[in-house]
Order: sequence, then C-alpha cells, then structure tokens
Amino acid sequence: MIGADVEVPCVDGRTRRYVNLDYAASTPAMAGVLAAVEDFLPWYSSVHRGSGYKSQLATAAYEDARGAVAEFVGARDGTVVLVRNTTEAINVLAAALPAGTRVLSTAVEHHANMLPWRRHDVAVLPIPSSGSELVERCEHALRMARSRIDLVAVTAASNVTGEVWPLPELAAVAHHYGAELFVDAAQLAPHRAIDMVGTGIDYLALSGHKLYAPFGAGALVARGRALEQGEPLLRGGGAIELVTLDDVIWADAPDRHEAGSPNVVGAVALGAACRILSEVGMERVAARERVLSARLAVGLGNVPGLQPLALWSDPAVDRVGLATFNLEGYRHPLLAAILSAEHAIGVRHGCFCAHPLLVHLLGVPSRELDRLGAQMRDGSQPALPGAVRASFGLGTTAQDVDCLIDALAEIASTGPRWGYLHDSAHDEYRPAPEVRALPRIPRYEPAVASASARPLRS
Repeated sequence: MIGADVEVPCVDGRTRRYVNLDYAASTPAMAGVLAAVEDFLPWYSSVHRGSGYKSQLATAAYEDARGAVAEFVGARDGTVVLVRNTTEAINVLAAALPAGTRVLSTAVEHHANMLPWRRHDVAVLPIPSSGSELVERCEHALRMARSRIDLVAVTAASNVTGEVWPLPELAAVAHHYGAELFVDAAQLAPHRAIDMVGTGIDYLALSGHKLYAPFGAGALVARGRALEQGEPLLRGGGAIELVTLDDVIWADAPDRHEAGSPNVVGAVALGAACRILSEVGMERVAARERVLSARLAVGLGNVPGLQPLALWSDPAVDRVGLATFNLEGYRHPLLAAILSAEHAIGVRHGCFCAHPLLVHLLGVPSRELDRLGAQMRDGSQPALPGAVRASFGLGTTAQDVDCLIDALAEIASTGPRWGYLHDSAHDEYRPAPEVRALPRIPRYEPAVASASARPLRS
C-alpha cells in the first residue's frame, strides 16, 4: 500500500505510524497500481478516434481495462461501462431503464443505491433480521406485486455492518418472477470473489477508490439488456454515431454511456487493481480478513461500554472486514477525534450515507427525525446521531487491530488525555489546544526525461 509507513503527529508531541482503519470509505493505492499508471503515462493520449501511435496504444490500454474488470467480476459476456464511481454507475443504469420501470429495493441501502431509483416506481422492503428473511420478503413482494417488478436492486455487503447478502438466492427469486438483479458491489468487491455468471447477477457496480485504485474510475457491468437501447445519462461526443440538427443516432453500449473524454488513466489503474487482486486470489484475501475480523470482535467485546451495531444477530453470518460501534459517554465525532489526535488511528464516523439503516440500528424515534429535519430546513445544523466505523483492507495488520482495541479500552477506562472543543458548525471536535500542524507536501519535481519511454506494464 502506498503510504503504509506514513507517520503523523499526535497531540502529545510524538509521531506515530498512521493506522488506517477507513478502507470502507476509500482505499490507498496499491504499489502495483501506481507502477502501472507510471508506466502508462508516457503513452497517454486520446482514445478511440486518434490515428497516432500513442492513441492506438492508449485505446488498447483502455479497452484492456474493460476486459480486466469483466474477468474480475466473472462477467465474461458482460458489457463494461467505465464511469467515475459506483454512484455514477447506478445513475447510468437508472437513466437507461425505460420510464415506468418498477424497482424493488430495501431500506438498508447506501444512498447511492437508493436515490437514483426514485425516478422510477420504487417499492422498498423493510430492514430484515436475517438473510433468509430478506429472501422470503423479496419473494413475497415479487409474487404479490400487481404489476411485474422489473429490477431488484440490493447491496452486496452492508457498508455499515458488513453482512454479505445472499446474492445467489436473491438472483434465483428475482429471475423466477421475471425480474433482473442489480448489485451494489462497492463494499464486496475488495473483500470477496465475485462471479456474476455463476451467481446470476445481471448488473453490478463498483468503485476503483474502494479497490486500491483511487484514480477516479469505476464500472457498471451489465449482462442484462437495459444498456443496449437505454437513454444515456450524459449526452455528448463519443456517445453517438450521427448527429443532425434535429436527430441523433446513439452509439451502441458501452460507448453510448461514456460521453466525453474518458478517464483513461483511471481505467488503467482500475484494470491493474483487478488483475493484481485476481493474481493474489480473493479467497486468500477473504481468509486473512476473517482472521482479523475475529480478532477485532473478541477485542471489542472486552471494551467496557462499547455497543456494537449489527444488522443480523447471527455471529456465523459472513461479514466483510468492518465493525461499527458507539462507546458509552462519547458522541461519535468526539470518539473519532480522540482516536485520531491521541492514537493516530483513522476511522469513519457519522451515518455512512445510510440514514434509514442508522436510524433503525440506533432506535431513533420518528419524532426525533422530524425535529432534526425541521431544524435543517430552518437553516440550522443540529447534532446528528451516528456511530464510529473501523474497516479493513489489504494493508491492515493484527497490530492495527490491537492498536484500536487498546485505544478504545484506554478511553473507556481513563478517558482522553487531551481537551476537545465542539465545532457546532460542522459537528466535529477539535483538540484544544491544537498543537499539530498539517505538513507541507513537497511539490512534484519532474525528473529528467529518459531517452526512451518505458513500455506499458502488462
């Protein structure tokens, strides 16, 4: 991982190795991904319509990235649309679906897999207490729907509590009733092997910034037909075959959904990440992660006053490497600030772009939600309920896990070592006094150009 050995200042004047436990939000770049980008940059050029040698090579690299993504998610016959991230991918699919499409989803979803569907006719399943209940409720809703549901849209793994969803069963139920299955795989792709064909997934979205390739690219992978004739989300050059003053002939997918100059460098990075992870073996990644998750679960269970949050109570349920919790006596932004300022631990706090799920997990009454909403509409910034999330990735070590456990145990038993002031404008806490200064990042000094450019990394 790039930056794995970075040290950061703490409020006691010491520097400590930064413990990154925020992989679920965004991952660092893998060294192999950065190397692939550096190898490609001398050859960077326009793609698809350039006649120059560099353009031909850049086009080949861009299309090769498509193939790497398709292979990584087991979609050998799929169409890969290269986009910015999962959010854009879902919006591309939502825009391509015809008016009147009926979508079935759940109240568990990340906002990216919730808001885009609202342009259609959406039914929302309540939050299930188990995977089997989810499948049963999905089957019941499909069977009882007055008009056929066209698409079932679900997460692959909760970004709040980590449960891996029963995708093969959901695909089978959806297909039985004539629906297709869309999967938000942003949280699953870095942690588990994916086989779209074997599982029965029709559409899937993922993000490079959660897959060790934070260079601004993601993908929508489609085995269904919605993208073939669907309307493009973005309209412009590259998405068309012919334009007149009163008509347009759109290109076939994926081109029709990639208007404008694409992020070729980001695509190269994403393709490289997919190839590297495939070589490492996602089963190995999952096995190592489960060991770390078990270690964290035991440690958190011994911290006095710590309240873990889980969607499903069964401890045997497969979960990706993350844990969400609160600590008695500490609001989530304060706890996150203490972990950062005193222990050099980076975590996430808040509602994790999944407000309905957090409200359910925290038991927030509807009248409290109404009060908070009214204050926001009046221009106020009320303190929102939330939690702290620690999440793993390839760079996470047992030492990192123990560092978090020890820090939480210390905070629970003796409290923070420093004072903190509440910034009500942003609902954050700052050390008081703040003795740390942000480092000055050196400007990039270009090296002397080599006599010959390096070839593209295979």
